[in-house]
Amino acid sequence: MSRRLLVTGVITAAVAGVAVAIAIAATGNSGSGSSMGGATVSLKEIQGAGSVLVDSKGRALYRSEQERNGMVLCKGACLSFWKPLTVKGAPKAHGVSGKLAVVKRPDGLGRQVTFNGKLLYSFKLDKPGTVSGDRFKDAFGGQTFRWHVVRLAGGGSSGSTGPSPTPTYPGYGS
Repeated sequence: MSRRLLVTGVITAAVAGVAVAIAIAATGNSGSGSSMGGATVSLKEIQGAGSVLVDSKGRALYRSEQERNGMVLCKGACLSFWKPLTVKGAPKAHGVSGKLAVVKRPDGLGRQVTFNGKLLYSFKLDKPGTVSGDRFKDAFGGQTFRWHVVRLAGGGSSGSTGPSPTPTYPGYGS
């Protein structure tokens, strides 16, 4: 009887491990940011989110409340969900009024694009044309974050105080 339970437990653990691996592979597991020659930031209307800033692939761009004055706090494990928008050349704006600039990341990932002084990231679980990371709260390495999709109207980003989504992804927030 105990041998059957042990074998069943091993099989269950193996299936769970495969499921997690598939989920991670489906979202990609690169820790680096999206690097483009001269990243193009534009404005796009996304259903349920309004007009938001997007990268050249159509993915919504976010900023963290905790990162101010170009200070990069999202490092290490944080980068497994939040991808810095990095460039090799100068960032380009298309249909966007506001100031694009760059700051050098302290972790060697290059030069990160800022919009009106806010560091820009994409959310790993978003697909082009979706916004699922707005108002997320998470913590990585003892640092807490609250994320907002970047909008032009109302000061450059969302500030609504609706309920925060609860992440249920493996390893999220650890």
